[in-house]
Amino acid sequence: MFLLRTLKGDHGGKVFLLTLLAVMIAVPVLNGLPADNPLYLSTYTVTLLGKYLTYALLAVAVDLVWGYLGILSLGHSAFFALGGYAMGMYLMRQIGERGVYGNPLLPDFMVFLNWQELPWFWHGFDQFWFAALMVFLAPGILAFVFGWLAFRSRVTGVYLSIITQALTYALMLAFFRNEMGFGGNNGLTDFKDILGFSLQSDSTRIGLFLASGIALALGYISCRALVKSRLGRVAVAIRDTEDRTRFIGYKVEHVKLAIFTFSAMLAGVAGALYVPQVGIINPGEFQPLNSIEVVIWVAIGGRATLYGAVLGAIGVNYAKTWFTAAFPEVWLFALGGLFVLVTLLLPRGIAGLWRRRQESAA
Repeated sequence: MFLLRTLKGDHGGKVFLLTLLAVMIAVPVLNGLPADNPLYLSTYTVTLLGKYLTYALLAVAVDLVWGYLGILSLGHSAFFALGGYAMGMYLMRQIGERGVYGNPLLPDFMVFLNWQELPWFWHGFDQFWFAALMVFLAPGILAFVFGWLAFRSRVTGVYLSIITQALTYALMLAFFRNEMGFGGNNGLTDFKDILGFSLQSDSTRIGLFLASGIALALGYISCRALVKSRLGRVAVAIRDTEDRTRFIGYKVEHVKLAIFTFSAMLAGVAGALYVPQVGIINPGEFQPLNSIEVVIWVAIGGRATLYGAVLGAIGVNYAKTWFTAAFPEVWLFALGGLFVLVTLLLPRGIAGLWRRRQESAA
């Protein structure tokens, strides 16, 4: 009943979830076929699809705050990276004596830098439950503190966007330092297994793909439920007329803070699922360009639709994979041209075509 009530009137969302379910069923089946079968799906492709799904979850998180709250966040890559680092720290602790230096407690980069003991903030990451908790808490606490300071000061519009970009840039510079204890420029890599399962095995790759699909579905449904709730309706009112919403008695800062923090935690989950599939996390994930790309995904897919963000994330990243392999020097020009064309010809994004068709049919 909850699911039906949440998706009521959301035809695009229903199509998306049914398509996602079909893909999650088909991919393991095709991967299990003999390698010489024309329908065989390689493990590399499975991993690539899993990465796309994590990007889609990140895009949904950005669409929640930009499309429904009116906050153009250029710093969500920071929350994505923090979730990734939390998972990466757990994966590093699982290496143990199998590392290059064979130290059961210290990761290889700490041994190389002559660290004598494990930093206090690494303790607990040998347990999966603790790492999973930090995947939510690390980006959530950062978003809460940042949002509390920014929203109570009534920073809005382009100024807020610039501050979010400055936040992620500052974190990138900090994580590049070896003294921070996160691997510096090289980051965290050379992971072996997760929950006792080898990250190199096909079955683990399938499991991570399915976990990414489930997380995307739950993230979408959660955001959709929030948007349809009273809190979501107030958020849309803040987006459209913030001063009037404040005047009639709503605590605008509290609404912004709650939704912004929730969005950051979704981004953290996306980052945590991304890391074991790509096999590395480094400070480059913090770079502001990544956050700007996410905004482009959402704009191309369609703001304030949620499923449009998924379309944009998967479509643009598929194009990026193809272009960077076939014409690597053309990709940035193609992305910029696509963004300009969509802005001029499809101001409501790809999802706007679906909405226009529904409106004309009605």
